[in-house]
Amino acid sequence: MSNQMKALVKARAEVGLSMERAPVPEIGAYDVLIRINKTGICGTDVHIWNWDDWAQKTVPVPLITGHEFAGEIVELGKNVDDLTIGQRCSGEGHLIGKKSRQSRAGKFHLDPETRGIGVNEQGAFAEYLRLPAFNVMPLPDEIDDDIGAILDPLGNAVHTALSFDLVGEDVLVTGAGPIGIMAAAVARHVGARHVVITDVNQDRLDLAARVVDLFPVNVAKQELREVEGALKMSQGFDVGLEMSGNQMALDQMVENLVMGGRIALLGIPPGKSPVDWSRIVFKAITIKGVYGREIFETWYKMIAMLQNGLNVRDVITHRFDVDDFCIGFEVMRSGLSGKVVLDWNKLNSST
Repeated sequence: MSNQMKALVKARAEVGLSMERAPVPEIGAYDVLIRINKTGICGTDVHIWNWDDWAQKTVPVPLITGHEFAGEIVELGKNVDDLTIGQRCSGEGHLIGKKSRQSRAGKFHLDPETRGIGVNEQGAFAEYLRLPAFNVMPLPDEIDDDIGAILDPLGNAVHTALSFDLVGEDVLVTGAGPIGIMAAAVARHVGARHVVITDVNQDRLDLAARVVDLFPVNVAKQELREVEGALKMSQGFDVGLEMSGNQMALDQMVENLVMGGRIALLGIPPGKSPVDWSRIVFKAITIKGVYGREIFETWYKMIAMLQNGLNVRDVITHRFDVDDFCIGFEVMRSGLSGKVVLDWNKLNSST
């Protein structure tokens, strides 16, 4: 194996990424080296590409980006004894500390010292990735590399959707991006009665309807109350999954929930947003903020559901060789796609 690899790098403080030569990572005693086969482009990667205010404040330059991946282990640290060379895997991209109360209590996803691969640390848009063995998630044969490469965002969807009991409940999902669509699929899989998803992007609503048995609603053209009447819902939705980061969508969700309704909040509104807290209080609504995945409970549940019939494959709408990464990002930035997957296999075979 060469000591050099190709990687997508935020090399300069400007828009875009570039394909660069970089050293193959050296691993420590408790790490593994993973050869990357497939990667997914995330909304976070788009922020980094665009070099927006958040990216400028967060991302060190230069940095190998990317955090959604599937690959196989090619090297083990000397103290790693529970994984094997050649094992297919994905991995948790949040690198946790060991000192905080949350981490020492096993609530790893709440550790305030968390650093993210591809955001704060060298990432997965590369031929090889160094990852702590602790963060590795082996992939069963039933989960191919395409699905393995989107387990990270699927985990966000699973964490959000499973925040509350959904069996027999009427569920409103606001935001028909890939994670919102996958959250709707999870809600349906675990036994929700009705699942309604809203957006103003008709292309994404059409995609949602192809992926999941649900009711897509373009709120620019149709009132939610009409849909509730058509579904014979007398009081409103029981659970809301807010995935859009749009304040108007959250306000609409609050208005259309039952008394005592519950909201899992994954979407991040830009800046500060006005909230009618009196409406939330008087409706006795519970709001849970959701961040990342529960490490590792979300991974176990997600893999089990995929093995038991959860199907999100059609949320992947575009696949490109990594050499065509500029096209992949252009498609992702257009807002007209689902998940975009980059294939590193041709690159691996030529280096």
